[in-house]
Amino acid sequence: MSFAHDLQFAVETARSAGKVAMRYYGSVERLTKTHATTTAEAVTEADRATQRHILEALRRRFPTDGIIGEESDTGDAITFECPDLDGRNWVIDPIDGTNNFISGIGVWGVCMGLLERGKPVLGVVYDVTRDLVYCAASGEGAWVGNRRVQALPTPLSDSSVLMLTSNLIDKHGRCPNWACEWIGQTNWKIRIFGSAAIESVQVAAAVAHGAITVNGKLWDCVAPAAIVLEAGGTITDLQGQPIFPYDLRSYTGAKVPYLSAAPNARDALLAFLTENP
Repeated sequence: MSFAHDLQFAVETARSAGKVAMRYYGSVERLTKTHATTTAEAVTEADRATQRHILEALRRRFPTDGIIGEESDTGDAITFECPDLDGRNWVIDPIDGTNNFISGIGVWGVCMGLLERGKPVLGVVYDVTRDLVYCAASGEGAWVGNRRVQALPTPLSDSSVLMLTSNLIDKHGRCPNWACEWIGQTNWKIRIFGSAAIESVQVAAAVAHGAITVNGKLWDCVAPAAIVLEAGGTITDLQGQPIFPYDLRSYTGAKVPYLSAAPNARDALLAFLTENP
C-alpha cells in the first residue's frame, strides 16, 4: 500500500495548521492543563485552535481513522477517538515546544503521525518559523523540504551532535548521571532546542547521532519516529527495548521516553545510559 497521497495531505495540513498557530505567536496567554500528570503543563489557545484545525481536516478526509491529540478544549483530558486500536490512528501534537512558543523562541513545530497496527508509518514535523518540513512515509523515503535524507552511517566521534530535551528529570525526580556526564564534557556537542520532535528529526536529517526525550508523550514520538525509521535510524526506549508496535489500550497520556539514534551510534549510546544510570 502506498502512503504517498496520505503524506501529501499530512504535509499540506501541517502547513495550514502552522498558519493558524502563527496568528497567535507572540501574543498568547499561558494556560495550564493537568491531565495524566500531577504537574501543571503549559498550553495556549493556539494549541487548541491548531488542533481543532487538524482534527477537522482529518475527519473530512479520513472519517473512519482514529485520532489521538495532545489537547482538548477543556484541558482535563487528551483527545482519544480510536474505534479500531489496531487500525489507522493519527497522533497529533499541534504545537510541540509550547514553552518556546509562549516565550517567543522560534523553535516549535506541528506534528502529525500515523500509526497502523501500532507502528509509525507516516510522520510530518513542520518547523513553522523556519518553514521547513521534515516528513516521511513507509516506502516513500525521508525528506527535509525537497531533499531526501538518511541518518548518519558513522559511529560516535568527538564531532558528534547529541540532542537533549530540556526536562531531564526522571520518574524518580532526579537528573540521571548520563545527562550530567554529557552536559559536563566537551567532546560530544550537546544541544537542547526545547522541542522533542524537532530534536529527534535531526537524527533523520544526518545532523545528530542521537536524540533523547525523557518526559515526552506519544504525540512527541510517533511523527519523528516515522521519519527517523524511514531514514534508516533507530527508535527504542532508554533501555534499548522496542516502543512499537504501541499498545493504545487505555492510553491517557503516559510518558514515552525514547532514544532516536543513527544505526552505528545506538549501541554506544545505550551502553552509556546503562553504565551511568
